[in-house]
Amino acid sequence: MSAVVVVGAQWGDEGKGKITDFLAGDAEMVVRYQGGPNAGHTVWVNDQQYKLHLVPSGILYPGKACVIGNGVVVDPEVLVAELDYLAARGVDTGSLAISDSAHVIMPYHRVLDGLEEERRGEGRIGTTRRGVGPAYMDKLARIGIRVADLLDPPTFSAKLEQNLREKNTLLERVYGVEGFEKEAIFQRYLALAERFKDRVTDTSVVVNEALDAGRHVLFEGAQGTLLDIDHGTYPFVTSSHPVAAGACLGAGVGPTRIDTVIGVAKAYTTRVGEGPFPTELTGDVGHWIRERGHEYGTATGRPRRVGWLDTVILRYAARVSGLAALAITRLDTLGGLDRVRVAVEYRYDGRTLRHFPHSLKVLAGCEPVYEDLDGWDEDITGLGDLASLPPAARRYLERIEALTGLEVAIVSIGRERAQTIARSNPSQRISARRA
Repeated sequence: MSAVVVVGAQWGDEGKGKITDFLAGDAEMVVRYQGGPNAGHTVWVNDQQYKLHLVPSGILYPGKACVIGNGVVVDPEVLVAELDYLAARGVDTGSLAISDSAHVIMPYHRVLDGLEEERRGEGRIGTTRRGVGPAYMDKLARIGIRVADLLDPPTFSAKLEQNLREKNTLLERVYGVEGFEKEAIFQRYLALAERFKDRVTDTSVVVNEALDAGRHVLFEGAQGTLLDIDHGTYPFVTSSHPVAAGACLGAGVGPTRIDTVIGVAKAYTTRVGEGPFPTELTGDVGHWIRERGHEYGTATGRPRRVGWLDTVILRYAARVSGLAALAITRLDTLGGLDRVRVAVEYRYDGRTLRHFPHSLKVLAGCEPVYEDLDGWDEDITGLGDLASLPPAARRYLERIEALTGLEVAIVSIGRERAQTIARSNPSQRISARRA
């Protein structure tokens, strides 16, 4: 069997939830390895919509082993609400395991997230204000509270008291807002922990034992390459590592255990939040794509910025994550356009750039160089194989392959799980080809 990492190849919101759910049909375990409730994965099965924030997308298959890894920051309020939501929808979550070393989002993290974003003014990052950034800050400052601490009341009490001394001083003296009372948080979080304590374990052991047994494990990332804290458009990034290497860190497995990496990209480009966006469309075409593609955030409901497909970005994602193949989503959204455009390189200060620049100043000054391709009018949502696609749609995919050097192994042509075209057994076939 194989270990496959699914990563976002753009600015997040690429449809990783759907692709993970699709691939999970052949997997035996699905592991979420980073991010927090700032992520939202939407999956449609049998015309039913499911919105997931912390629980891996594989949960919609009965009995599928699912893991929230140590690299995730867990908001107990969100986790319990999500478990209740899934139970109410008839989804069995008994197979879910939660890392004992995952860090916990506390109420003061959410408040500080919002206050710090407001303080930035015009320099705001575009955070979802879910407390994710401040929780990762405490993790790196070595003062964070972990899931295991919630199951040890004396340890939790001592850590919470120490943290509140610092956080309340910051809230009251810097931001001029009321601090938090310890006992209310303490009792509330102990009660929440009671709801999921039986699921808490050393998930690194669980995942590695599955790999040792030859089981097919799927690693699910949140956000996307250009939101990676090291490799993204810093500072307009998230606080963790969505790139493929993050799977090793966030799941507790060695890099030699990973067999292949599949990058997920929309047939166009979107992003939420601030920062440069070379192919952004601000006119009627961008609005048309946004509405036709329902481009609004799962976690926040915010409208996404929309632009043409950018293969400079895809080549960058391929390099930093070692992509072996692409899954292209939302191809159906582009149906109806007379032409579609693809950015093949950038022009900056009289120079041609084929590699994605790290400087935001340079990126903001980049002019995309486009290739124009014919569009298509046909409805493709009911097709069953690549050969059935309209010739113009096939040429579009072939051009993506030529410009990125990557095979398009999976194509999403609608919101439903069944509306997916894949070359046979893509994850195993890609792994075999790389071996």
